[in-house]
Amino acid sequence: MEWTEVTIWTTTPGIDVVTGMLMDLGIRGFVIEDAQDFEEFLEGTELYWDYVDEDLAKEKKNTETNVKIYVTSDLHGAELLAQVQAGLRDIRARDEKGEFGRCETSFTSLKQEDWENNWKQYFKPFEVGERFVIKPSWETYDGDTDRIILEIDPAASFGTGAHHTTQLVLCELEKYVKPGMKLLDMGCGSGILSIAAKLLGAEDITAADIDPIAVKTAKENAEKNGFALNAYLGDACRDQQLAEQLGGGYDIIAANIVADVIMAMQEMFYEKLKDDGVLIVSGIIGPRADEVRESLIGAGFEVIHDAMSSDWVAITLKKKL
Repeated sequence: MEWTEVTIWTTTPGIDVVTGMLMDLGIRGFVIEDAQDFEEFLEGTELYWDYVDEDLAKEKKNTETNVKIYVTSDLHGAELLAQVQAGLRDIRARDEKGEFGRCETSFTSLKQEDWENNWKQYFKPFEVGERFVIKPSWETYDGDTDRIILEIDPAASFGTGAHHTTQLVLCELEKYVKPGMKLLDMGCGSGILSIAAKLLGAEDITAADIDPIAVKTAKENAEKNGFALNAYLGDACRDQQLAEQLGGGYDIIAANIVADVIMAMQEMFYEKLKDDGVLIVSGIIGPRADEVRESLIGAGFEVIHDAMSSDWVAITLKKKL
């Protein structure tokens, strides 16, 4: 199996923020290179510089603080990388003081444009749940024709349907979406959940994401599946005008994001759901599931169902009335 080294450029204060985001995504193995630590080491060992390689010292003094991770060069690696990129975009959006640096990535074994196309050779049609087939536009599907074919080209956005979190939400949507329903897809990525809801009969669908590439991709994918998606760009946690534009009265809200963002939005979710509405949240790594569940219960929800795949959790809830 081939691996790609991904370097995330940040700052010393940004290390905890970046690694916290990575751990939320289930990434436990990373290498930290802290420029400040090396500077302090050089200052503290000045008397022993005969034992410090001069070229190494020069190189490290000019090194930008970074965190390195390693992902497989396949579809699952591409899904994970897209989640990392989304997490970094969220960090940049919330870093008002610019404390966490660039929060951008670089690749040592592949150029980014090569990476974004290389994984396509692994993206073949596959079945999800009891009703869906997920298919890229460049492939054909010759299997069970009773299934709903959902065509998706994720581009650089998260959401081919291969990741555990996406599949968990798709299976929950199969249970709860009924014809004519109104749905909000918060953190829409490639638009896969919005499209699934539409194909299941939902009538009024609104989507939102903080990434302009995601919003553009989601709209394009919706068109491939025969409808125009109402998709907004921005951070509804921080932008009150956007939060108001999203409206309310939703039968279902789907949020496949990360634990911290779900908890930050929980009061908004409560306000925007109908009294008998359903909230489906995922993107939650197992060790944080209890924290998210208790937070949502405290916000006025009650749990209907928990689902788990690998170490990922989806929680389905309704309002307590």
